[in-house]
Amino acid sequence: MAHLELGSVRTGLLDCIQVNLAVLADHHHGPGTHLRLGSSLGFRAWRRADDGLPTVDPPLTRQLATLPGLLGLRVVRRARLPRTEPLAALTADGGTRYVVADSYHLPWLPYHGQAHMEHSFLLAADPEGWRVTDGYRNETPWGPATPGHWLLSASDLAGIAAAEVVELAPAEPPPIAALPPAPTLDGTAVDAYLDAYDRCPDRARAIGQLTVETWLLARTRKLHATYRALFSGRVDGPGPGPEAEHLRAWDKVVEQTYLAHRRVSRGRAEPPGVVDRLRAVLAADRTVFGVVPERAAAPAPDDELRRQVAAVAGAVLGVAPSELLAGAPFDSFPSFSSFRLVEIIEQLESALGRELDADELIPENLRRVDDLCRIAR
Repeated sequence: MAHLELGSVRTGLLDCIQVNLAVLADHHHGPGTHLRLGSSLGFRAWRRADDGLPTVDPPLTRQLATLPGLLGLRVVRRARLPRTEPLAALTADGGTRYVVADSYHLPWLPYHGQAHMEHSFLLAADPEGWRVTDGYRNETPWGPATPGHWLLSASDLAGIAAAEVVELAPAEPPPIAALPPAPTLDGTAVDAYLDAYDRCPDRARAIGQLTVETWLLARTRKLHATYRALFSGRVDGPGPGPEAEHLRAWDKVVEQTYLAHRRVSRGRAEPPGVVDRLRAVLAADRTVFGVVPERAAAPAPDDELRRQVAAVAGAVLGVAPSELLAGAPFDSFPSFSSFRLVEIIEQLESALGRELDADELIPENLRRVDDLCRIAR
């Protein structure tokens, strides 16, 4: 299993289904690829099977049908794994699989033994057990969920009753220029969604589910704002201004809804205005995100610099520069290691006659020729 870096993925912007697709996307195509998940901002709700309330959390089948292509991933095969079929049957080839299972049975999560929900992770067989990578980040009532890597035994995973197992391969991701951040916010759908929560007679259930809904909605808007910044040339996310203020308003709605849930769950009166505050920030979405930002002009490629970087890296790794110029990541070659990366950087600095910016030398962001070119310009 190739080591999957987590440092380039903005895990705090992603839900538990998106995040590990994002890890694979950045692994195959470089840092920031995962932000394409924020290119669109729509509004659609699905009916929850257990209580009939609407939710903005899409069904897994829809997410697996739409998200991989956006990230430059292709579904090779997909299977529903029952308890009776060993995981080894699908991962014995040593490849990495994207898996979705019940969080209740996943021992590295705070949800383990506490809460049932669909949760993704990346799984590969290892001579010593099973390698699990999970980029999910969230605060929960049972402690924090934090990104990481785990080596687990078969018995650690024995509780998984069923799982969706997906083999994914890299494909060409759509260029940023082809994905303008155009929101499509259906006011009628928003009104129907909010009215369902307003009219629900079981207020504890309604407010409890709204804590999940506002969390999902706020993360989606933060992801969209970050993509809008990327589209317009800001790699560090949205700057000060209306978007940042709007995101803070969303944070307040999340906090207020959670506080309302805590009160109602203790048998106390529901604070007024819970749904109205959500209605207000959803309406403001159309104003704040309604104008598509101008696309930043792409820097002109420096072919000579690319050839120079590829020649240095190719000599260190013992591979053809043409493979590196075609986009192959350094760590896709058996000769790569952290020592080789240091050697590439040192030899490149010697060839250029200057030092590269130390603040930019983050290993997980230095996986391809173009990554080094960005720093060396």
